[in-house]
Amino acid sequence: MGTITIEDFSKIDIRVGKVIEATEVAESTKLIKLNVDFGSLGQRTVFAGIKKWYTPSDLIDKNFVFVYNLKPRPMMGEESQGMVMAAEDEAQENCVLLIPDKEIPEGTRVH
Repeated sequence: MGTITIEDFSKIDIRVGKVIEATEVAESTKLIKLNVDFGSLGQRTVFAGIKKWYTPSDLIDKNFVFVYNLKPRPMMGEESQGMVMAAEDEAQENCVLLIPDKEIPEGTRVH
């Protein structure tokens, strides 16, 4: 993987969001649909390919880290408006979502 400049990195708007609703996408083996609150920035729908590791009840009322300014993409007849940040091992056996280590308001920018 190549290197990027700080200017490249600064184009990524990473924010804290709170999952207020999560539902399995019945037609998919991978996707969970998230309704995410970004505080004063409003709410967004984000589809995440995490069904192998998480259930909707694992996610509701919890804060995670999201790419906020990712170009929206059609998924399952709707629009995914961001991406939840996760770490996955090389064998794709384990995946963990990134979380703030302390309470911080929804919509806070991650630097």
